[in-house]
Amino acid sequence: MALNQQVKDLIQKLGEAIHESVSESDQISGVVREIREQGFDVLLMLEATIGLNEVEDEPETIDAETDADDASGPFTRNDLTFLKSLRISTEETERISSESAESTGEDAAPAA
Repeated sequence: MALNQQVKDLIQKLGEAIHESVSESDQISGVVREIREQGFDVLLMLEATIGLNEVEDEPETIDAETDADDASGPFTRNDLTFLKSLRISTEETERISSESAESTGEDAAPAA
């Protein structure tokens, strides 16, 4: 997905807003001050991952099975994909892995 300059500028503004929020936080500065009083210097590095999904003009038709799956569990399909990317396994992520493997003809379990 190619990002236009306006979206790039907005992402940069979002990063600056996050930085400003952390920098101006009384709670964070109070804890940092307490750590320094204990004789330590503090280096705070935060990483923010900003993900964008392009919204299509026409809504996709969702089959009843997918809709029922999303409504029955606590996680959406995007949640489960994210958890899987962090190597966090739930019953739902294991089910999605096996469904993906069945649709591609691959074995869902890794070879030992």
